[in-house]
Amino acid sequence: MPHLNETANQILELIKKNDQVCVNFLSDELKITHMAVRKHLNKLEKEQWITPTQVKQAVGRPVTLYRLTKEGKELFPQNYGTMTVGLLEDLEEIDGKEKVHTLFEKRQERLQQNYKQRIAEKSTFKEKVAELEKIQIENGYMVESEEINDQEIEFIEYNCPIFEIANKYKKACDCELSLFKNLLGTDFVERTNCMSDGDHRCRYIIKSSESLS
Repeated sequence: MPHLNETANQILELIKKNDQVCVNFLSDELKITHMAVRKHLNKLEKEQWITPTQVKQAVGRPVTLYRLTKEGKELFPQNYGTMTVGLLEDLEEIDGKEKVHTLFEKRQERLQQNYKQRIAEKSTFKEKVAELEKIQIENGYMVESEEINDQEIEFIEYNCPIFEIANKYKKACDCELSLFKNLLGTDFVERTNCMSDGDHRCRYIIKSSESLS
């Protein structure tokens, strides 16, 4: 994230999480005046990190909604390492798509090996999901989770550090789903939204294996 004051960074994070926001929403969330919100928005727009759009309402004046620009989205963690889209495309051309899929599967196996002990040390379903949330945040994902009931948790990622790769190769998303299932020890992890499908977040519903027995 850029070297901005705390309020400006909070505004960027709120736009990232909600896809598009209005001044009223930001004022309510941040507990500051409309004038203060607009001051920050003007600076962020000048830096070309956000862009405004006028949206007509059924009644009353049009409302201005703010979204992240391409440059704004790139402010959030991007962690491609050596696994770039270009290299994967080259590998696909040389050895076929199955070879690329094998790489994603090997990456999943490595991540499972790295984190299975941390998850295993947690005794309850909720503690395991909370630890998974910490792991994903450490890896650059912007994650929030919320209990739906005692056996079901909503797990949301607002940032994907390998989005460019996942956008090209859906196998990356499939491996993340499999990783969650294996680490948490449950077959019921359902992805209801995905950034690579055009959504502004990846949303999972995770159920304890005990709720399925």
